[in-house]
Amino acid sequence: MDPTPFVLTDDHREFRRSLRRFAEEKIAPQAAIADRDAVFPVKSLDACIELELPALGIPAEYGGVGADMITQAIMAEELSRVCASTALTLLISKLGAVPMLYWGSEELKRRYLPRIASGDWQSSYCLSEADAGSDVAAIRTRAVREGDGYVLRGSKHWVTNAGLSDFYTVFAVTDPSAGRRGISCFVVETEWGVEVGAKEDKMGLRGSPTAPVRFDDVRVPLSNLVGQEGQGFTIAMHALDRSRPAIGAQAVGIAQGAVDAARSYMGERRAFGRAIADFQGLKFMLAEMAMRTEAARTLVYRACSLIDCDDPDGELTTIGSMAKWLASDTAMEVTTDAVQLFGGYGYTRDYPVERLMREAKITQIYEGTNQIQRVVIAKKLLG
Repeated sequence: MDPTPFVLTDDHREFRRSLRRFAEEKIAPQAAIADRDAVFPVKSLDACIELELPALGIPAEYGGVGADMITQAIMAEELSRVCASTALTLLISKLGAVPMLYWGSEELKRRYLPRIASGDWQSSYCLSEADAGSDVAAIRTRAVREGDGYVLRGSKHWVTNAGLSDFYTVFAVTDPSAGRRGISCFVVETEWGVEVGAKEDKMGLRGSPTAPVRFDDVRVPLSNLVGQEGQGFTIAMHALDRSRPAIGAQAVGIAQGAVDAARSYMGERRAFGRAIADFQGLKFMLAEMAMRTEAARTLVYRACSLIDCDDPDGELTTIGSMAKWLASDTAMEVTTDAVQLFGGYGYTRDYPVERLMREAKITQIYEGTNQIQRVVIAKKLLG
């Protein structure tokens, strides 16, 4: 694999500086409350919309900014550094739009993408089911052709933004005899009859709503089919290839938040008559945390650069999986070390590191577990 060069521009650096100030001033104050009470941080989303952050990932011709993926990764990092729940809301709305961006008709794009760009509408990505998480081909939700549209029957689980979203990008079986080639993709508006179940009581990302959704004879017009019948599995994998680097960026942001918190605490906390930052063993822990975080960031940006240059050598599936795997494992390791550095205080909610540790865990699970990432990478390497 030849390395794809990427360079952070002055614009990237200035964007990070300004977004960090914004996140600390507008997003951070709601983070602990959203986590404690498991409530969606409306003020945080409103602030992001006011700053036009939802527009970053949408092309200019559909009302967006058309920012490159590295810029979008920086956004995910800086928001996740203080509140991963807020970052996830924007990332999932973008993921719900990705199938349309690459496979949708012009009519679909014109109808929905400007609403995502403006922040007026949110979306969800509905792929997983009770017995079909990693095994995507095992989904059972059906889409039956009737007249000038389809009727959807079935349910999806672990749906991020459920109850918040105005439309759901849904993968359903149109031909049960064709296996994965019988899956199709649809854009389904909430008001057409989507039923949202009880919210999950989660370990982390408690400010981000997750719930099952049900489709009980929901009628979907033919125009809301994304691509062609039978292309759903390909579309789903294509979309995940382009979203995994963003989840990697979220994980990097969580890790960076832990590094920053630990660094500050080590300068303040005293033991044996001096700051704990003076103890070599603890300094080495912090140095390793920073190194791992920077290595993960570099691989995430490498994956983002492949998206920006349209993956000329077909490396994105492999590099994207590597980035997501490395970044999420790094986030788990770094946040665990941060809790250790804080000692007993790290195990309480008086400091943010225990929340960061809980938030890090899900990045190893969603968008494909890290065990699945190993399978994806090995298959690519071995042909």
